[in-house]
Amino acid sequence: MQFGTGNKGVRVAVAAAAMAVGVMAVAQQQDQKTTTSSQTALPDGPKPQTLPTLNTITPVAPAAPSAPAPAAPATTADSVPSSLPSTPSPTPQAQQATDDSIPTPAAGEAEAMLTPLRVQVNFVEVPFTVKDSHGALVPGITGRDVSVYENNLRQKPVVFTTDPFPLSVAIVIDQSVPFQTMEKINDSLRALQGAFTPYDEVAVFTYNNSVKMIGNGQFTAAQSSRLTQELEQAKSPGREPLMPLGGPLAQTNFKNNMNVDPNTASYAGKHGFDKPEREFHTLNDAILTAARETAKAGRGRRRVVFVISDGKESGSTAKMKDVIRYLQTNKVAVYATIVGDTSIPGVGFLDRIHLPMTMRNDILPQYAAATGGQVDPEFRPRGIQQSFAKITEEVRTQYTVGYYSHEPILDGKYRKVEVRVARGGLTVIAKEGYYPSPSDRPAPTPTPAPAAVKP
Repeated sequence: MQFGTGNKGVRVAVAAAAMAVGVMAVAQQQDQKTTTSSQTALPDGPKPQTLPTLNTITPVAPAAPSAPAPAAPATTADSVPSSLPSTPSPTPQAQQATDDSIPTPAAGEAEAMLTPLRVQVNFVEVPFTVKDSHGALVPGITGRDVSVYENNLRQKPVVFTTDPFPLSVAIVIDQSVPFQTMEKINDSLRALQGAFTPYDEVAVFTYNNSVKMIGNGQFTAAQSSRLTQELEQAKSPGREPLMPLGGPLAQTNFKNNMNVDPNTASYAGKHGFDKPEREFHTLNDAILTAARETAKAGRGRRRVVFVISDGKESGSTAKMKDVIRYLQTNKVAVYATIVGDTSIPGVGFLDRIHLPMTMRNDILPQYAAATGGQVDPEFRPRGIQQSFAKITEEVRTQYTVGYYSHEPILDGKYRKVEVRVARGGLTVIAKEGYYPSPSDRPAPTPTPAPAAVKP
């Protein structure tokens, strides 16, 4: 009985274990079904998309009528159609309204609309020097201290600079002075070349009864040996002083106030008074000839005519007013070292008084005042040498102000210019005015020739 009872207990335990295994299997099957159903319910991830073909986008209709747009290319099977909505084509009423509101340019007007606008301007450049009551140069002037007027109307400066400019100088040497004065000039010329820098260019001119261009009037480097040779060629013995009066006691071929020597009859008057030869001092012609060569200098250079003379004028073809107009038109300034008796203060003042029908004496201050230059009277040889360096220093240390003129371009009228400095006790030296020239405005663009029409 006990054995049987034990077998029964074993069978019950086995049955219980089998039931537990079955319950666990059923639970695992339910878990697998739940996992499978949950995985099946999740959505798939988005597939990668390709960019649409750009040539499939319909262009926006233009506001103005134009040529019909080309048809869109056919969409291939591989291309992805665009999702952008196409622009609807305008209705006939809208197209007519657009045509009425916007004028259609003609064929020739379309090219004219693309032509750039060109405005002709008149730029005026005014160099000036500032000195104090003792005649010394004044540094430190700024653009705020300067005001410029043209025809008594204030202008707006657009350029103000203190930078030095290279010089293009035409030296004019008077060979019609007396031999004592000419000897001083000859001794001083060796110091003239040292007053310039290697960036300057110089040409040499001389005049007596006519103008002579040494070296054909061509500009050469200021420190070259060629200029040294030209200055040597410019030396002259000068002229002998003329005796305006004679008489019976002035020579031995007169007796009882009558000329007894027929060989000298053509050189003496019938009453015993000599006929003095006419003096020729062609200063106007010399300045004009030098200015014409100096005007060829390029932009960015100071154009200067530097005269070494006593300032006398007689026998020139050119008139002084015409020469001054040419100087003011071509931006050429006249500086001068006055020598001889004219440089003496008392005599120089009297020489400026011109009597009618007589020779003009000391006209160089008028040239300098009209063109913004200066004169320096010197009588001694050392003073003449120092004058060269003084004048070149003043030219090199000038201030420069520039503005655009409001006057009509190339009207040919004279324009008065005045430069003022907002400081007391100072003297401003600048040109009195100018005449407009073609170099003050940009060159016009040439118009192309029309194309030939085929028959």
